[in-house]
Amino acid sequence: MVFAYVRRTTASHRRCVAVSVAAATFLCSSVTAYSTDALSVEGTIPLGDIRGRIDHLAVDVSRRRLYVAELGNDSLGVVDLQAGKTTRTLAGLREPQGIGYVSTTDTVYVANAGDGSVRVFRGSDLAPMGQIALGSDADNVRISQDGSRVFVGYGDGALAVIDPKTQTKVGEIPLKAHPESFRLEAGGSRIFVNVPDAHAITVVDASSQREIANWPTGDLKANFPLVLDQSGHALAVFRRPARIGVFDAQRGALLSSVETCGDSDDVFIDTKRSRLYVICGEGFVDTYAQNKDQLSKISRIATAGGARTGLFVPETDRLYVAARAGLGRPAAVWVLKPGE
Repeated sequence: MVFAYVRRTTASHRRCVAVSVAAATFLCSSVTAYSTDALSVEGTIPLGDIRGRIDHLAVDVSRRRLYVAELGNDSLGVVDLQAGKTTRTLAGLREPQGIGYVSTTDTVYVANAGDGSVRVFRGSDLAPMGQIALGSDADNVRISQDGSRVFVGYGDGALAVIDPKTQTKVGEIPLKAHPESFRLEAGGSRIFVNVPDAHAITVVDASSQREIANWPTGDLKANFPLVLDQSGHALAVFRRPARIGVFDAQRGALLSSVETCGDSDDVFIDTKRSRLYVICGEGFVDTYAQNKDQLSKISRIATAGGARTGLFVPETDRLYVAARAGLGRPAAVWVLKPGE
């Protein structure tokens, strides 16, 4: 049993309370707590003297370790979720954007926009193991279900295919423009890719390494986050206008769309509760209930301006949101607890 100390604020008084939580819940620092039925702020984990934009996150579940791409600081933050604190900051990177942890080889892959490289670190002690040159703007990272391949979006339009055993690039899937978020089909070979500059969602086949479908997004533009559900839908979040589009993953037809918060860069599905979490740089996380191809907003919780990336980890049942440093506010990872 551990205890999380959370500062709660109401209109009439302030007080610190000790909240008993199970061992899978983590020590967090003081934070103003906003309670909703869908999400509440459990606490924050300071990242230290980190400046500038923060990009994507990844997790090593076995070690309860969260990795944070501190793009503006040219560093990788390493957070111990069990202790609720940052344990290391790895410097010397070049605008890190995407991160992936490969459990089969116990390695961490970090994609760097600044020099187009993918840096590889050993999972046990985070010692550098080398780097893979891609060309430019290395971005999102995804790991195949069996851990046999690492996919990295980069350049003017491509997904690099990397063999984690040899740590070498073994293939490339061409795209019409730079890829933003992409997702790998569970139990299949398709990869769904947001290509905002081409105003499309592109579907590629990982086996043949070629495009097999292209879905124009019409009046919905700037599609950055993307997620796949278990019912055959691809859900893309657009910034212009700020909406979520639900697409049929077989035909590419837009089945429905709903308004959301602005400047989103990450979206996740909570399959346990049939919910969708949209993280927005506007300073909110919007929560939706999902019923087949229909979404209904059930909650909006305030975070911090510019906090548009995060990670939902089913194993800890928490949504982690990365908040960059602001006026009088240090950089931190916000820990959001889903409500039942």
